Amino acid sequence: MTAVSFATVSDVRVLGVRHDGGLHAVRAFRDGEAIADHRRQLAGVVDVVERHGLTVARAADDIVRAHGDGRTTVLVTCEGADFVEGELERVAEAYDAGARSITLMHYRQNRFGDLQTEPPLHGGLTAAGRELVGAMNQLGMVIDLAHATHATTLGVLEASAHPVMISHSHLNGGRRDHARLISAEHARAVASAGGLVGAWPAGMSSESFDDFVDEIARLVDAVGVDHVAIGTDLDANYRPVMTSYDQFGAIADGLARRGFSPADADRVLGANALDLMRLVCG
Repeated sequence: MTAVSFATVSDVRVLGVRHDGGLHAVRAFRDGEAIADHRRQLAGVVDVVERHGLTVARAADDIVRAHGDGRTTVLVTCEGADFVEGELERVAEAYDAGARSITLMHYRQNRFGDLQTEPPLHGGLTAAGRELVGAMNQLGMVIDLAHATHATTLGVLEASAHPVMISHSHLNGGRRDHARLISAEHARAVASAGGLVGAWPAGMSSESFDDFVDEIARLVDAVGVDHVAIGTDLDANYRPVMTSYDQFGAIADGLARRGFSPADADRVLGANALDLMRLVCG
């Protein structure tokens, strides 16, 4: 792997498990807890990078250079913007630490918009969410709408000057339906604005690795090959049907068997994500 994403998880301290296995917030943050834990996790990522002699990819060309040198580089991302609270300068702080993407919401209701796995609270993107979108646009950070409702997504698409991504999800209407999956209309809205949907090898949409490759092809049919990527969520996945980065080669083989050209398979396996990063981050 040339580039691997390391994500802080903003609400991890307050999450618990429902009786159905789903995650949700079980308590409020204590004063200062969200930003303190975010900084702790960022420091942990930096420690891993330094101990293993890696680099942080801050722009697309950093990934291209790492590929040419046969090195692995790290993409720093933040899953959930809870740490921002009402202090937009914290977005710049994360950017300076190397983060190039923030997921607006995770499994806790926050001030920025509604998430898929809780009843709607705001009716979509909020005023605070629009301010966050503007701050990320200005810095050059990819807005990630995994976990966001359709209404929140449409609000971001209206507010954002740049394309966005849904880093890890999949289409409803396949083998299984789930609140974390999205409609074809939802996916097409992101694609029509130039963005990406990351195919997610989770057990809620696939029962086997071969199912997952079928689901990638179904997503391509829905939004076009230029708007599909792979979002493994590898170490935090629910009943994963893909458990190792070594399986990327098997994805390529599976796509070839389904009629994908090598160039189109390459787009899905990384080129589309690199193009989005180049467009938004430089």
